Amino acid sequence: MEGIWYVVGFIVAGISFIFLVIALSWLISHRTKGSRAKGLPYESGIDTYGDTHGRFGVSYYMYALLFVAFDIEVVFIFLWAIVFRDLLMGGIVSMGIFIAILMLGLAYAWRKGVLTWR
Repeated sequence: MEGIWYVVGFIVAGISFIFLVIALSWLISHRTKGSRAKGLPYESGIDTYGDTHGRFGVSYYMYALLFVAFDIEVVFIFLWAIVFRDLLMGGIVSMGIFIAILMLGLAYAWRKGVLTWR
């Protein structure tokens, strides 16, 4: 029963940390009105022209999602390659299934035309 107090302590510490960070960011944040020019966006000290909220095409986001997905899988394959000599047949077969699923996803994205730039 004494282990429950550790859990309660961690929950209280976590919730306190969240509220402490929110309170500190509110205290430190920029709350002065200042001039109108202070709130304008700029790039490298140069004033912007036109609409600063431009839209990007969906193809940028599709490439980004595919990059993140396949980048994470490269980490798993790298870790598997580190322990390759110690693996039994089950580890090798499971990685083969993993790579087959990756190739299936890549083939699906390719067939849907996600990899073609428009």
